[in-house]
Parts: sequence; C-alpha cells; structure tokens
Amino acid sequence: MAWNESGGGKNPWDRGRGQEGPPDLDKIVREWQRKLSAMLGGGKRGGSGGDSASGAPTVGLLALLLIGWLLTGLYQVDAAERGVVQRFGAYVETTTPGLRWHLPWPFEVVDKVNVSAIEPFPQTTSMLTADENIVIVDMVVQYRKADPIAYLFGVVDPEGTLGDASESAIREVIGKSKMDYILGEGRVPIAEQTQLVIQNALNEYGTGIEVTKVNLRDVNFPSQVDAAVQDAIKSREDKERLAFEAESYANDIVPRARGAAVRRLQDAEAYRDRVVADAQGEAARFTALLNEYEKAPEVTRERLYIDAVEYVYRNSNKVLLDAEGSGNLLYLPVDQLMKQGGSRAPQVDEGSASNSQSAPADGATREASRSRGVR
Repeated sequence: MAWNESGGGKNPWDRGRGQEGPPDLDKIVREWQRKLSAMLGGGKRGGSGGDSASGAPTVGLLALLLIGWLLTGLYQVDAAERGVVQRFGAYVETTTPGLRWHLPWPFEVVDKVNVSAIEPFPQTTSMLTADENIVIVDMVVQYRKADPIAYLFGVVDPEGTLGDASESAIREVIGKSKMDYILGEGRVPIAEQTQLVIQNALNEYGTGIEVTKVNLRDVNFPSQVDAAVQDAIKSREDKERLAFEAESYANDIVPRARGAAVRRLQDAEAYRDRVVADAQGEAARFTALLNEYEKAPEVTRERLYIDAVEYVYRNSNKVLLDAEGSGNLLYLPVDQLMKQGGSRAPQVDEGSASNSQSAPADGATREASRSRGVR
C-alpha cells in the first residue's frame, strides 16, 4: 500500500527517525542559541524565566557582529598607492600610505589608486602623411595615474580617453610630416611631439593621467607599395652618397686652391719688393754716377761708353778675321757654323780663288791672334 494512502500509512523517508511528524524549527534555534550563549559565558547566569536566559546571548551576538562590522573598515595603503575615500559616492579625502580606517560599507568605500606604476597602452593605426602616403604606426604610450581624484572622477573611462587622445595625436603629427622624414630621422621628434599633444589633450579633459613617454615601435608602409618605397629609399641613399662625395671633393680641392692663391699672392708681393728694390738701387746708382759726372765729366763719359760697349759685346756673338797677308777675303756663314759646332770657333783657310792652298808660315800666329780677339 502506498505511504500516503489512508489507514495509517507512514512516510518511507521517516524510517528510523523515531518521530512521526516534521522537526521543530523553534527547538533547533533555541538549541543553537543555548550553545552560543554557553560559548560567550551567558550560561552562568541563573534564572527561571525564558526571556532572561535568551536576552543576554542576543546582545552578545549583536556586539560581536558590530565589532566585526567596524573591523571591516580597516584597510592598508601601500607606499605607491593613494586611498580615495567616498561617502555615499561623494569624495571625502585622500589617504596616504599606512594602515587606515573608514566607516564600513554601505556608508563609505575606498578605492586604491597606484600613482607610481608605469603602465603601457599599445596603439596601432594607419594614416596618411603630408605627401599623401599611407603608413602603419605601432606605438606604445607609457603613462601613470598622477592625480587619483581626477582619474576616478574626471572622466568615465580614463583608458578609453587615453586611447582616443593617442590616436588623434599621432594622426595630427603624422599628417604634418612627409614619409621620408617619418621613416628616417623623424622618429624621435615625432614621438616627442606626439607625447606633448597627448598630454595637452588629457589635461584639458581632466583625466589625471601623466604621459611619461611615447615609443614608436614600428613605422612601416603597406606591402602593396613595397617596390615604390624601396626605389624611393634607394634614391634617397644615392642622394646622400653623392652629397658626401661632393663634400669630400670640396674638402680636397678648396684647401689646395686656397694654398695656390696664397702662394701667388706671396710671389706677387716678392716680385713687387724685388722690382721696388731694383728701382731704388738704380736710382741710388744714377745719383752716385751723377755726382761723379759733375766732378769729372770726360772721364765719366769715357767710362760709360766703355761699359756700354762691353755690355753689348758680352751679349752678342763676335767673329774676328785676320785678313792681313792676303788680298782675298772669303765669306763664310760664320754664325751658322758656330750654331752647328757649338761654342767652338771655326777655322778659316786662306788660299787662292781657283784651288786650295796650304796655310802660310805665320798661320799659327794669326790663329792665336784671332783667338785672343774673340771675346
């Protein structure tokens, strides 16, 4: 027969319990209260009334709960952190590092903000340059939460605001620069200028974030324009190489030209000094000669004549022919013979016009006299 049928059937789940009805919940609660009061020392109190026996454990329990609730207001602030205390959502104070206490929840809550930790914020985006080229910029913005109050209450999403400001700043800076400058020597100036623009935007929004550094990890161009960019890079390298070669050539030729110019100036100055000195010497010699001429005109005139003749004969070729003893005079191109024979004087044989004759007996004497006459 089923357990719920009439006729005194029993619940099969109540087998072995020793009771027919459901358990008494009030009795269970009273037993737990008695055990708790015994633990807190309330069992020592005597009394016949039920209210006095159960009132003391209730007060002790409430006191214990109150103490535990108050202890939940203790909190520890680390050296790199600041505690922002809020009462019903409104800012109350900022606590410094150490063990602190605030009114427990739900009256006050504390948000701990690390103001010293440097956190990275990656940003990757593609944009147009000033010369209408596309570049892909991968950068990392390093920041810290410098002002915890502004960080918590200034904007709803500080990190999202930082991302928007970073993308806007890098687009602004890249949009004013050309591609060659971005891929070359402009990486560091672009990063510094981007950091300045981001910080100005964050200060204007009141986010409480301080940007410590902006790193451009990679600045590249799309793969579709790889060939054209490589040609542009090669052209830029050739330009720099030719500029270096021209500078090297200029450094080599300019000092030599300057040295030659100085040498020519010095030669001209030396020539000027020599000409002036010669002129002054000639003037002094003429003055001295004039004085001597005034003293002895005839002698001085004769001496000047002799010096002039000596000068003329010294600078010209002279040939003396002794024609004594023979009435025949042979004409020979003596000047040409002297050029062909060098400095040696030619010998002239005298004879008849029809055939050659031997030299006369006094030929040696004439030769010696001719040699003495050639000066």
